[in-house]
Amino acid sequence: MAKSLSKLGSNPRLLVFAPMLVLTLIFVITCALLLFSGDVPRASASALIIGGIATYSLAAAFLAHIGIKTVDELQSMGMTDSLSALPNRRALHHHAITRTKDSDELAVALIDLDGFKIVNDLYGHHVGDQVIKEVAAMLRSVCGKDAVPYRLGGDEFAIGMAGPLAGTILEGICRNLLDKLSQTIPVQDRRIGIGASIGLARSSPADRPNSSELLRRADVAMYASKRGGKMRCSWFRPEFDRNLEAIRDMNNELRDALLNNEFRIQYQPLVDAASRQIVAVESLLRWERPDGKIIGPGAFVPIAEETGLINAIGLWVLRQSCQDALGWGKIKLSVNISAAQLRNPEFPIQLGQIIDETGFPAERLDLEITETSLILDPVVAERSLDIIRGFGVNVVLDDFGTGYASIGFLRQFRFNKLKLDRSLIVNSAADESLRAMMLSSISMARALNMDVTAEGVETQAQADLVRAAGCDQIQGWLYFKAMPAKDIEQHLSVPATGTDLLSASSHTVKSTDQESAAA
Repeated sequence: MAKSLSKLGSNPRLLVFAPMLVLTLIFVITCALLLFSGDVPRASASALIIGGIATYSLAAAFLAHIGIKTVDELQSMGMTDSLSALPNRRALHHHAITRTKDSDELAVALIDLDGFKIVNDLYGHHVGDQVIKEVAAMLRSVCGKDAVPYRLGGDEFAIGMAGPLAGTILEGICRNLLDKLSQTIPVQDRRIGIGASIGLARSSPADRPNSSELLRRADVAMYASKRGGKMRCSWFRPEFDRNLEAIRDMNNELRDALLNNEFRIQYQPLVDAASRQIVAVESLLRWERPDGKIIGPGAFVPIAEETGLINAIGLWVLRQSCQDALGWGKIKLSVNISAAQLRNPEFPIQLGQIIDETGFPAERLDLEITETSLILDPVVAERSLDIIRGFGVNVVLDDFGTGYASIGFLRQFRFNKLKLDRSLIVNSAADESLRAMMLSSISMARALNMDVTAEGVETQAQADLVRAAGCDQIQGWLYFKAMPAKDIEQHLSVPATGTDLLSASSHTVKSTDQESAAA
């Protein structure tokens, strides 16, 4: 029974012919009974049978034609994406089976549009649908007769190709597509900028995975393209799967670390540029593994962001930091917020709950965010920041000088403070253009009523430079390294003296303590 149903599913036309065969058998039996029953004269029976056969044949031919046409149309509809009119995911798997010879190379590209969600959020789904149609037309154009484009759903597309040199030709098609996507797409009266990350995978006679596995490999390679900077193609490599296994293992370890209280927070003070008194502390996250090894956030935060665990870790950092800093007088507490947290619409509500639970004054809390956090999803970010400011919490733009923030960008998000990136500070003394950039950044911040912090200051010369340039606070190893919460209070009432790292024996140790907590 199951085998019969399988045959019907693999050849839908049997749905038309199978009932007709049964009806034909019934008709033949009826004719035989009529002919040999003896109740009807043989001449009359023969005439009736001949007439019935003619009528039945015409009716059967007509019904078969209509049935086959309807089944083919339904099958085509079932394998076609309604919005883009491209073949869909089901069609890709069907074509991989029916159109590929054993000797052929089969290559698949998986294409994920970058920035498509922002288009939907900014302009609405009707504009997003038009972008999908334009991308579909672009795919048809670049594929020509060489390859077949598909829409898998949402903002995901694919291209399939079989034959000699399929992989080489497909890579060329994908690079052509990226060139076209580097130009804006005209939609109504707008010019929409959209990008793509592409993963490629291929099979050969020696390595012949099924179409589902091939598509999975392309998907893994596509995410490698995203992590590598987007707007690029990446071929699947076996080490990608090993990397995924490593990510999975570390994710499990991070979950255990959160349950077993293995995370630690250290605090690096910020001093007033004039008085050198501590005016704020920044939370810096560390992972103290059971083997005693201390791991900085740069090693595990990207994985926590990718797996979604960053939300739980980030809330723990916020709550613990607020509890630790509650008794430190009026100095401010600065906590880094990751892009994934800011994209979470629940985050502002969770922040408000932590402020209420800990009793920490909202006006003493600074949330540090990077420009990347805002560019990835500006609509959601702006909504979240409006709620956060409503609590009285300050918003700080971290790592300023490493991105492309414009005056319009700064005005849009209304930051309370800019933190000049360490690279800008360290290189300004020797590079006149960077020094001019630093000075103009400080002037711009002043015009927008923002405070300015110089981070990563390691020498007295750098401190003198940023103090003369007009920075309000200074942060760096010259004054303080990161320290446990229990050591902060003893430094609050004493001006920092400063230890020039150029003359210190530890100068070669680079600033793990300067890293953002990103949590």
